[in-house]
Amino acid sequence: MKTLGRVLTAMITPFHADGSVDFDGAVALANHLLDNGSDGIVVCGTTGESPTIANEDKLTLFRRIVDVCGDKGSIIANTGSNDTLRSVEFTKQAAATGVDAVMAVVPYYNKPNQKGLYAHFKAIAEATTLPIIVYNVPGRTGGKIIPATIEQLHRDFPNIAAVKEASGDVNVASEIYRRIPTDFMIYSGDDGLTLPILAVGGCGIISVAAHVVGKDLNEMIQAFERGEVTKAREIHARLLPIFDAMFVTTNPIPVKYAVRRLGLPAGPFHLPMCEPSEEEAAVIDAALKMIK
Repeated sequence: MKTLGRVLTAMITPFHADGSVDFDGAVALANHLLDNGSDGIVVCGTTGESPTIANEDKLTLFRRIVDVCGDKGSIIANTGSNDTLRSVEFTKQAAATGVDAVMAVVPYYNKPNQKGLYAHFKAIAEATTLPIIVYNVPGRTGGKIIPATIEQLHRDFPNIAAVKEASGDVNVASEIYRRIPTDFMIYSGDDGLTLPILAVGGCGIISVAAHVVGKDLNEMIQAFERGEVTKAREIHARLLPIFDAMFVTTNPIPVKYAVRRLGLPAGPFHLPMCEPSEEEAAVIDAALKMIK
């Protein structure tokens, strides 16, 4: 199966102390990730605090990272929102920066029905020839796209080529694979479900934990692909405390804290995201000690 990579990291966005985007830090972090297990990165997704970043800064991030890191892996721009017209326009702008693909979330808050979701993603698909990743994350959006709608979208618009499946239900990934068994990329949207989703037809992970264990995740996936299921299962078990720590509170709070603790570019948060509590920080610190 042709993929955008097996391990795609949903990258944090480094900020300066005054809250402005640290473009140099973002490029440095992207390089680090691509040198340490990531086959590609998603820029300005949820983990990248996208709701609080101006579109002009997002486009600069896309350009800078493509220019410096584009030969190392897939660069994927998050362009979706809960406004179809704005999503379409921003997708066109992002495509012009040279990214390899775009990701678009199921519209949040509005809670459109399946007919509305089809029309939303149809409009985005007609605006670009780039591969599109549909991001299904009901826990954040309040709505969901069902496998039958994904099947219809892929049939009608083949550039709708992947899904980031973060419903937490492996059966959803199973049903997508049953309906589209070839030529469609199913990425786990939850680090802890990567191995189970691989087993039912997934191709990889769009990961938060890859900021700190990218090589291990890639090794786990490669072991599974080689048929070394026991080895893959052992790696999965070893990484579980890391996965748990990265979601001890709302993402991206734990991972941005962890990246900072590792001495990599991160900086502060944009409100309403904030620092972890002392108890949460202790959990993250304990997990980081396990990987040193």
